[in-house]
Amino acid sequence: MITRVVSILVLATVLVGGCSKAAQPPASDPGVIASVRSAIAAHDLPRGAAILSDFRSAHGTTTDAIEALSWLARGALAAKELDVADRDASETYTLAVAALKRVKLEADAHLQTALGAAIETAALVGVARGERTEAVSLLRKELETYRDTPIHKRLAKNLNLLSLEGQPAPPLETAEYLNHPAPTFAQLKGRVVLLFFWAHWCPDCKIEGPIIARLLEKYRSQGLAIVAPTQRYGYVTEGRPAPPHEELAHIIQVRDTYYAFLRDEPVPVSEANHKVYGVASTPTVVLLDRGGLVRLYHPGRLTEEELDAAIRRLL
Repeated sequence: MITRVVSILVLATVLVGGCSKAAQPPASDPGVIASVRSAIAAHDLPRGAAILSDFRSAHGTTTDAIEALSWLARGALAAKELDVADRDASETYTLAVAALKRVKLEADAHLQTALGAAIETAALVGVARGERTEAVSLLRKELETYRDTPIHKRLAKNLNLLSLEGQPAPPLETAEYLNHPAPTFAQLKGRVVLLFFWAHWCPDCKIEGPIIARLLEKYRSQGLAIVAPTQRYGYVTEGRPAPPHEELAHIIQVRDTYYAFLRDEPVPVSEANHKVYGVASTPTVVLLDRGGLVRLYHPGRLTEEELDAAIRRLL
């Protein structure tokens, strides 16, 4: 189980599965992060560390340098150099918290990435060392500290990856919706439920959509149901800012164009659902068994074969 959790989380963070949106941050040297990541991709952590050291000597510990350090921590984790990963994550966390005394987390995407990655990596190191309970406690503590900040969903995602499977599914906020109110999970007991978290801007969701449509058609008669939560993001096509009513109309247009199979399915519209389920990347797929327990929590895309097998196990 520990090996499975670690592999899933490394895939979700180092290889960046699924779509994610973030503001474009300012950078004193736009190349430092790319250069460090290039060294990591080449499995040359010492070169990445040297690049960052030279940069810090020339420019100081800027927020993009802190983000680059967080990538070194993740690279060391992927290489199973746990002591190095722990050291770099700890330093990243300390530097990021110090930087927050002069800049707000909401205002700097470098700090958002760095702080989220530092906490995430520290938890994963704990899991890899067999300290799963401590890792869950760490994530819960940091989620309380950074609740409703830009890293909330990322922390919730990692906490859910470690602790959600086998637990009752958290209830959904269903006050606003596209078609009709979503039934409660109590009302859906006796059916296998697929939660498909999607976003109107997400290309990976558009790839996953037809897969889900085919499987829903294949297994609906055997008891498969779907609920497809989404949310507003404050913009529409090409990132153009939009008021809530205009964005909702855009969401409906995207649904009708790319997800026709959802026209008659419940689609709650609420950021609260994405926070609870840690939807830091889309799509996120969650499967509930007939008793309403979570049996699969997966940020990012799944192949048709993978999702088909997961559904069949529950049917």
